[in-house]
Amino acid sequence: MQEIIQQVGNLLLSSLPTLILFIFLVLAYQFLVQGPLSRVLAERRARTTGAVEAANKAIAAAEAKTAEYANKLRHARNEVFHVREQRLHQWAQERDSVLDAARKKAIQRVLEAKLALEAEAEAARKTLMAGADQLAEQVVRAVMPATAGGSR
Repeated sequence: MQEIIQQVGNLLLSSLPTLILFIFLVLAYQFLVQGPLSRVLAERRARTTGAVEAANKAIAAAEAKTAEYANKLRHARNEVFHVREQRLHQWAQERDSVLDAARKKAIQRVLEAKLALEAEAEAARKTLMAGADQLAEQVVRAVMPATAGGSR
């Protein structure tokens, strides 16, 4: 057993430079590679997270602007519709007033034409009445002989 312990001791003693070199490499790796790499990865993660947060904020701001523009557009459309309705109402009133004026003018013309026609009819009646007396006299002369009182 003594021999095994001595062999293990010699083995440990001969592996001591390898063990020291391994510990030195692990420490060198920690300070030279893993430390800076961890810092770079943490910085990268922070930048990525910051960029994602900034992008989310930008998206939220864009959505808010979109909602604001949609609201303004809806209000503008409502205003245009209201103005359009007012114009249509105004045009309808103007059309109705023009139609009323034309209707009144047409009624006035009809009344004037009626009066003119009645005046012409009255004048024609007077002319006929005056002509009827002469015509009756001519008929009487033609039918009755000159001896019976006619003047032929």
